[in-house]
Amino acid sequence: MEIWTKVWPFLVAILFFGLLISIHELGHFAFAKLFKVKVNEFALGMGPALFKKKKGDTTYALRLLPIGGYVSMEGEDEESQDENAFNRKKVWQKFIIVAAGALMNLILGVVIVATVLSMEELIGTNQILRFHENAVSEQTGLRAGDEILKIDGHRVFSDMDISFLMGRSDDGIFDMTVRRDGKKVDLKDVTFETEKDGKYTLITYDFIISGEEPDVLNVFTNSFKRTASIGRLVWLSLFDLVTGQYGLTDLSGPVGTVNVIADAAAEAAVSRDGLITALTLMAFISINIGIFNLLPLPALDGGRLFFLVVEGIRRKPVNPKYEGYVHAAGLVLLLLLMLVVTFNDILTIAKK
Repeated sequence: MEIWTKVWPFLVAILFFGLLISIHELGHFAFAKLFKVKVNEFALGMGPALFKKKKGDTTYALRLLPIGGYVSMEGEDEESQDENAFNRKKVWQKFIIVAAGALMNLILGVVIVATVLSMEELIGTNQILRFHENAVSEQTGLRAGDEILKIDGHRVFSDMDISFLMGRSDDGIFDMTVRRDGKKVDLKDVTFETEKDGKYTLITYDFIISGEEPDVLNVFTNSFKRTASIGRLVWLSLFDLVTGQYGLTDLSGPVGTVNVIADAAAEAAVSRDGLITALTLMAFISINIGIFNLLPLPALDGGRLFFLVVEGIRRKPVNPKYEGYVHAAGLVLLLLLMLVVTFNDILTIAKK
């Protein structure tokens, strides 16, 4: 029984991670079928096949490892004369098929976020309710009732943006735009107390925001706002990685992700707050997968979309052989990166 207590959260994490990838592939599959592309195989899972059944032109397979899936389309990576081959479809149709996987992950993220919001007692807003005693930010420009619209030029979509955008600062000083008494007001050098914790700067969040009780309308609107916040968080985090603010040791791969989900699943089983945290993490991962796949990098959906844009401009496709070389090189680099982060994940878990 004690072993099962330790094992089941990891099984849940693996299944969820597999579900995210499978939903991604389902997006490709659904739109391929919609545009009458010949799909040779649609597989849930990876590795050896546990079950196979052919219906029409498509083989449906359930495979051993629940860590994803794939859609094999006729003419996807090579020239094909089949009238229903992927390569013979219109550019806009191919674009939608390729983008549909990431879109499905983003939609799933919105649904999970909406679920989380409906479970919360209050949904946070961007409006300041009151300040802590002797709040520095109140002394340097902010007022109770201010609705925060921008922080250092970045738009504030939801309450999540406030803490994230403030957390990127090294000095705790911000330029803000607020709505005050119905008018936009630009505030310079709004200051917060800070303290150093190793290489990180911790900022004292010295005000409390207003909240509103969940209802159908605000859950719906805020689910998209929070999804936008999470999406931008992913983009800015990637920017910070590229500019050297974070290193490879700060990245986490599948092993680390499964470990984090497992911890969250264990917490979700014992408390409502743990369930909300677990669902929020799952939404973040789903949105992360969706956005990451849209990056214009070889071997990712975004790389394929880039070549489709080129095809649309040139009015003829790039030679599949050369495109294949680019994606193959990108895949090798991606696998090397995965090896590095996986090794780092294992070391991190071993130190616990």
